[in-house]
Amino acid sequence: MNIVGIDIGGTFTDLVGCIDGRIVTAKTSTVPADPTRGVATSLALARCEMQRLSEVLHGSTVAINTVLETKGARTALITTAGFRDVYAIGRGNRIEAFNLFFHRPKPLIARDLTFEVPERMTARGEVIEPLDETAVRALLAELETQKVEAVAVCLLHAYANPAHEQRIGAILRAGNPDLFVTLSHEILREYREYERTSTTALNAFVGPRVRGYLRRLEQHLRAEKFGGQIRIMRSNGGVMSIGLAQDQPVAMMESGPVAGMIGAGRLARQLGYEQCIGFDMGGTTAKTSLITRGMPAIEEGYVIGDAASGQPMQLPVVDIVEVGAGGGSIAWCDRNGGIHVGPQSAGADPGPACYGKGNADPVVTDANLVLGRINPKRFLSGTMQLDVAAAERAIREKVAEPLRLSVREAALGIVRIADASMSLAVRAVSVNKGVDPRDTTLIAFGGGGPLHACAIAREIFVPAVLVPKVPGTFSALGMLMASWRQDFVRTLIGRLGQLDGGEVARIFAELAEAGHDRLKRDSIAAEKADFRFLADLRYIGQEHAIPIAVRTPADLTGDHGPLRSAFDREHAQRYGQSAPDESMEIVNLRLVVTAPREDKLAERWLIEAWRPEEALRDDSERQDNDRDVVFDDPDQPVCARVAWRPALAAGVTVEGPAVIEEPNATTLIHPGDIATVMETGHLLIRIAAR
Repeated sequence: MNIVGIDIGGTFTDLVGCIDGRIVTAKTSTVPADPTRGVATSLALARCEMQRLSEVLHGSTVAINTVLETKGARTALITTAGFRDVYAIGRGNRIEAFNLFFHRPKPLIARDLTFEVPERMTARGEVIEPLDETAVRALLAELETQKVEAVAVCLLHAYANPAHEQRIGAILRAGNPDLFVTLSHEILREYREYERTSTTALNAFVGPRVRGYLRRLEQHLRAEKFGGQIRIMRSNGGVMSIGLAQDQPVAMMESGPVAGMIGAGRLARQLGYEQCIGFDMGGTTAKTSLITRGMPAIEEGYVIGDAASGQPMQLPVVDIVEVGAGGGSIAWCDRNGGIHVGPQSAGADPGPACYGKGNADPVVTDANLVLGRINPKRFLSGTMQLDVAAAERAIREKVAEPLRLSVREAALGIVRIADASMSLAVRAVSVNKGVDPRDTTLIAFGGGGPLHACAIAREIFVPAVLVPKVPGTFSALGMLMASWRQDFVRTLIGRLGQLDGGEVARIFAELAEAGHDRLKRDSIAAEKADFRFLADLRYIGQEHAIPIAVRTPADLTGDHGPLRSAFDREHAQRYGQSAPDESMEIVNLRLVVTAPREDKLAERWLIEAWRPEEALRDDSERQDNDRDVVFDDPDQPVCARVAWRPALAAGVTVEGPAVIEEPNATTLIHPGDIATVMETGHLLIRIAAR
């Protein structure tokens, strides 16, 4: 089976494929105007014959960038009469209590494009007021006049009974087939009106742009005689069909970064690591996630953008902390003489100053180049020569001269600020969750991850860094290990011990039916799928719940002692205390349906014995040498060994100071640190105690 994974980031497009039993890779610049061009280029660089491929897996930042850049469709919102402002009001809490410039999330849909229709359901799904279909039909003309491209429909209590939403959807789709219509119950069958409305609005807002992109991608692949399946990476760590992705693009917001964390989890499990921290530094952002027993944490909710002012999304998402500190993050000075890095990025076009495309703003990559940490002749496997003089000029004009620093001093300051920002992100997924970093290993990947990992590990006392094989394209590799996954949820509120057995059994059956229907639509055999039910439980009086595994309705309606014990243990682990004497209630019942991949080549390759390449004697580019690298003192560069990773044999150790180069990444070994090539080819770096 020949398969490829393609990850489109804000700066680079990465490819990893399993072709004829071997791993192939490619990395190229993303083309923001038409991301499919980056896909075509990466496939050509990897020499993939499309007609011989059976599956293409894909992750992209198109959806999340559409939200962050607010470049989505002109979208309207239809809601129940009297509830027009639910989306605008949001929540009453103030996350940043002492921030004088705090502002609430700005709705993606303007108030003058929010429309009410007469109808009403109870929280139990009973009809109080029938839907006024005449009012819905009258809206069609208004939507056309307002040049609306997408419509989000979120009616009060539609999670309990979606009949009115279904009817509105049928009217809108029949009246204007070009409208991108999103119905809340098709995305999320869960209470919390604001979060449900926001999630529905997000899907509609990004829908036309993402659907257009995915259609162009599919057309391109089919035109190249590709006849296999196209699957899209989901934010929950699984994959879905391209057809479902076109209808529910909100589910692929974090598709690229999540794939890397899935790959890191598989690697940690293969090597027997109990707890790790995945760290992915790309060209635009850096991402990190806590991985326990081979699995990154899944959260039932996420905020796109800033935690206080971003857009809430109430869907299962791999718990990732993301900061605007990538290789392309721009360094700038404020009026008070402070240096900042990001969140603005130079992206792929024009990219860093050293790309020679006319960018005058220095970025993190420029700083690393000036410090001698990057080889200007080996960037992107040597296909892109970096301009050191341009990098120095940008740093001098924008940072060094305004602050009366030398170019190297300014460059070192830029790198240290980026390291500090990324260290805070790693703290957020470890220390802030009660996990001691000293008991973890940092798994570093992405084009810039291995370059900064040792500095970050030293900052927060992580004792070891693991750099996997093909770190520069590791997120694309992670896609080749992701299972098919679909999540379903139904709100079910009641105290344990007082639940109606018939209602519980009905919801179990409804979820199971939805799961089987999705399997059938994606042509996946039911016997190959795993159905896992979870109950969202909480103590009476609490706001948020914890999902606990259940098997049958009897777990909720019969003797719930074991369920209670499991909840108390999980509550104590998360929050340091439990309340066994308090009454408990359920708020949601969930179903997670997964179908594991049949091919395990990518996972087996992670632990295959390492076979180094043979370096030719006359190939000076691949022989060990040395060069001056700045670590701590900008005025005293250190002579560091430079090694070519593909030629290093298993068991070889490289003591810092050193630079280990490979086709699509560079690993920086600080003085005192020791890197060892494992039998499987991964680099294990022991951080020197301080």
